[in-house]
Amino acid sequence: MASVTAGAAVRPRAFVRVAGAEAADYLQRMVSNDVAALEVGASCDALLLTPKARVIAPLRVWRRGEEDFLLLTEPALGEVVRGHLARMRFAARCEIEPEVHSSVLVLGRTEGGIANDDYVVRAVELLDEEPPREPVPEEELERLRILARVPRWGRELDERVLPAEAGLEERAISFTKGCYPGQEPVARLHFRGHPNRTLRVLAIDAIEPPEYDSELVLDEKTVGRVTSAVRDLEHGVLALAYVRVSVPDDAELRVGESAARPLH
Repeated sequence: MASVTAGAAVRPRAFVRVAGAEAADYLQRMVSNDVAALEVGASCDALLLTPKARVIAPLRVWRRGEEDFLLLTEPALGEVVRGHLARMRFAARCEIEPEVHSSVLVLGRTEGGIANDDYVVRAVELLDEEPPREPVPEEELERLRILARVPRWGRELDERVLPAEAGLEERAISFTKGCYPGQEPVARLHFRGHPNRTLRVLAIDAIEPPEYDSELVLDEKTVGRVTSAVRDLEHGVLALAYVRVSVPDDAELRVGESAARPLH
């Protein structure tokens, strides 16, 4: 199946505004990426982490002004993000409030919106625009996300997951900025070790996608679990799965009665 290269779809989001004289300094101390380096109008991925580097929430941080940041996160996490930042603010001079917007994802576009690289195709998010009349099907968006090996909250991301396991180090973490909650274990794993499992894209020889958390088996031993899956005309089923790093890249795994092989 040829990938969709253009089109639009509604992107459900929750939004939190952090603004004020010390907004940049406060966010720089709280999230995993170098948000203080953002120019006005630019954005980056970041993570809100526990001190033990477990993921509280994935974020897209957009610098709307010198002292005005908008955090985009998943719909279920808006109050989690606002509440966590508000509790940790102490004397920082900034406002932390929810905002209400709609977001439309436009595939194949690179300018005029908030950058989004969650899919194989480059895209932007436009706020408070009319929804598309003929949106890209949700199943196709999921297929593009899986091919891009991008984790999703509630699937690949939850409180059990470390950023390195989900492949988030390159896109959401700065190793040159100052301290933030979770920095020490993130840096220790990056410089002195490696995760025990990582995300892989699998092609599964099946008609229907396996259930969430289905076990992956190699030589009668469980070596991973499927986190996301979608039908695909070329491969049968495409899936994202956590697989132990000791498993060879060319190993043929089993999901129930179906064979599964890594694509990349």
